[in-house]
Amino acid sequence: MGALDGRVALITGAGRGIGREHALLFAREGASVVVNDLGGGNDGSGADDGPASSVVAEIRALGGSAVGNTSSVTSWAGAAELVEQAVTEFGRLDVVVNNAGILRDAFVAGITEQQWDDVIAVHLKGHAAVLHHAAAYWKSASKAGSPVAASVVNTASASGVTLPNAGQLNYGAAKAGIAAMTLVAAAELERYGVRVNAIAPIARTRLTLATPGMGAIFAAPVAEGEFDAFSPANISPLVAYLASEKCTLTGKVFAVQGGAISELAGWHDVKVIETDGPWEIDDIAARLP
Repeated sequence: MGALDGRVALITGAGRGIGREHALLFAREGASVVVNDLGGGNDGSGADDGPASSVVAEIRALGGSAVGNTSSVTSWAGAAELVEQAVTEFGRLDVVVNNAGILRDAFVAGITEQQWDDVIAVHLKGHAAVLHHAAAYWKSASKAGSPVAASVVNTASASGVTLPNAGQLNYGAAKAGIAAMTLVAAAELERYGVRVNAIAPIARTRLTLATPGMGAIFAAPVAEGEFDAFSPANISPLVAYLASEKCTLTGKVFAVQGGAISELAGWHDVKVIETDGPWEIDDIAARLP
């Protein structure tokens, strides 16, 4: 028996890297998988159905069930088509893993409007679009009396929630937004039988290899037989657990890297100053750290 037997999962950005590992593990654990990948470059340019088709072929060769999809998650209509395909092909939808992403790194003073828009569109809007259409499907099913035990796993990043990275204004902002979106969606969708969590992974992918100052770290060779702490395969077991019916967690954000998983918490008070009357600027200056 697999941990995901009978589940139908939709995974975006599943043609390469972490998303590919998700798709392969989900299939091995018994899920039917919609493998979504536009097949674009690191910066989101271009399109190629090869990555999605290749993963589908791998899953089928292992005896699993999968279909490919090349819809762009930056389009509300494309996200709708993705959800509709899952239901049409497999009769239902139980899991959404929002994983698709690109990089258009730039420093604040030099970033262009297009660089900002492209990254926000793929990451933040892409998460929201798929989440919206899946949520509408599950809400409708719940109100019709059909039992729903669904799961959403979003993909944030250390760049947005724990370790701001210079040169990633757009990426960090989008990833921080995804973490916040996760908490809001978890609060809204629990009544319909939907759990929503997020991960902030660190792994070797074409995006991390292209990140300034980080490529050399991730590209460091691993001796044969040694544990590869940066393998993207290390990320997927947590995602599979969060997607399983036995998991009860919702509204959580987890950092995951190699052999470590940690639950993250958001903004919180570290020092409070108060006044009984109107604030004076000099008083604030004297009392803030």
